[in-house]
Amino acid sequence: MSTQRVRLVHMTTVPYALFYVTGQVGYMKRRGFDVYALSSPGGLLSKFSEQEGVPVKAVDMERRITPFRDLLSLFRIWKWFRQIRPTIIHAHTPKGGLLGMLAGWLAGVPVRIYHLHGLRFVTSTGWKRRLLIVAERGACRLAQRVLCVSASVEALARDAGLCPPEKIKVLLQGSCNGVDATHRFNPAHVPPVSREEVRARFGIPADAFVLGFVGRIVWSKGIVELVDAWKTLREEFPNLHMLMVGPIEPEDPLPAEVEAALRNDPRIHLMGQDWDTPRLFASMDALVLPTYREGLPIVLLEAAAMTLPSIGTRVPGCVDVIEDGVTGTLLPPYDAPALASAVRAYIRDPELRRRHGRQARQRVLRDFQQETIWRALYQEYLRCLQAKDMPPPIRESASRLPPSDLAGHLSR
Repeated sequence: MSTQRVRLVHMTTVPYALFYVTGQVGYMKRRGFDVYALSSPGGLLSKFSEQEGVPVKAVDMERRITPFRDLLSLFRIWKWFRQIRPTIIHAHTPKGGLLGMLAGWLAGVPVRIYHLHGLRFVTSTGWKRRLLIVAERGACRLAQRVLCVSASVEALARDAGLCPPEKIKVLLQGSCNGVDATHRFNPAHVPPVSREEVRARFGIPADAFVLGFVGRIVWSKGIVELVDAWKTLREEFPNLHMLMVGPIEPEDPLPAEVEAALRNDPRIHLMGQDWDTPRLFASMDALVLPTYREGLPIVLLEAAAMTLPSIGTRVPGCVDVIEDGVTGTLLPPYDAPALASAVRAYIRDPELRRRHGRQARQRVLRDFQQETIWRALYQEYLRCLQAKDMPPPIRESASRLPPSDLAGHLSR
């Protein structure tokens, strides 16, 4: 049987976003895809290449709008596409999506997929909001298929007129990669001593209630309200500590007094970036994400897999992960008193947080298993190739394909 070489390029603005497809790359390689990755230069790009076993291309790209630099980046991406002749471009992140779709269109790439992970214009105003909407519409217009990480993001994109209805969709229950709840994010696979070790590192008592935050420590993540709620809670509960994992970034900065409050409180522990999150989740009692906008926050899925209840805001993305009163608590954004009340409820009711945590893991196992999502994406790739009258990639004989893949392949 002849082999059809199908080259698939994952493209993101910054290298850390490539880790959205960790594990998925190997799945597609085993099904006949030659996978490449393109992003801005950095150590994480090399790490991704080594971890996933794929060739990578570094092209400088700015996350903000910089017309001259963006044109230079576009030229370099187009030139590389002309060299390797990809069959499918799968672009993620706003700038990566726009440049990838435009360069792919100019280079004649047959299949162009833009994955919407969130919509930045939600928290923008004025000319910046208008420009972001124009950029998103451009990326969607140049794509053959627009995938959304959640149903709420799809609804928002439709309402904003970003994309024709027939072009946009969500795969299964959402997420672009799911969660490894069987191995990595499985509490049974995290040594029990991890909880005590993490706490001891920061001088947190073993019997303290630890509120966790994992993500970029920036304004749009609701850190202002988190600090306001914290000021009330720390006086009520002397044994309350907060462990914050993630970088404080200059883009989307915090007010100076809020950053100072985080840095100067002995019961707030700033870890910086740490990729070994399962042991950190194990040291927490509840997770909080009072964000203003999301796509589908993977941290909520990871925490859920680790049987942690989460407190999030009723915004697109969060509402697709947290079942209010079942797996966690949803509250309005910008509402510090409501946030304090939700944390207070978990502190005072250990059984409530344990029940929500157990049900959160069950939800992840039911709806966000990685291989189920990878299989759905594989089938979507096949549909896109078929729409272009292109044969699917074949590496193994049909009899050796997994039964679920074989059924989907033979039906097309």
